[in-house]
Amino acid sequence: MTEPSLLALVIGAILVENVVFARFLGICPYLGVSKQRDTAIGMGMAVIFVMTMATAITWPIQHFLLQPEALAPGVDLSFLQTIAFILVIAALVQLVEIMMKKLAKTMYRALGIYLPLITTNCAILGVALLCIQGQLSYFRALVFSLASGVGFVLAIVIFAGLREQLVLRPIPKNLAGAPIGLITAGVLAMAFMGFAGLGG
Repeated sequence: MTEPSLLALVIGAILVENVVFARFLGICPYLGVSKQRDTAIGMGMAVIFVMTMATAITWPIQHFLLQPEALAPGVDLSFLQTIAFILVIAALVQLVEIMMKKLAKTMYRALGIYLPLITTNCAILGVALLCIQGQLSYFRALVFSLASGVGFVLAIVIFAGLREQLVLRPIPKNLAGAPIGLITAGVLAMAFMGFAGLGG
């Protein structure tokens, strides 16, 4: 089986196998930080950074420490994979939080409790694990994680724009708030299914 081209990998990660709509990862921040587009964009940029950096660090950890086939055949510490990956992600989120506190105080205050949520954002851990399971090369893993982050931003920004418009519309009381948000998210997920078949 031949590997897909880089373009197919990117299109697949952004549209076809979107981390939110196709893999159902990162739903908590997707629903929680999508009330305003500015906050959604800020959260999305932080997710792109952490997701790409997490893959950049976890891939070598997997291949050179946990399963060092070339260096030490027979050594298999892959049972430590989840713990190691979570520690890396938690450290990266702390770094992002410190940077935002110093460089983007307004964004830091706007994100509030949702910034630490990146630590528990299963999309970040999920993408790092998908890179390992898909046996992607280091470069392809970085491209895939960056594209997956862009897919997350696309999903959350579209959803935030729709939620801003929903506030201005006469929504029945029984559907106001979370129910109409979930219905909208479901319709968006079905719309993204239309991209199936793109990217080979």
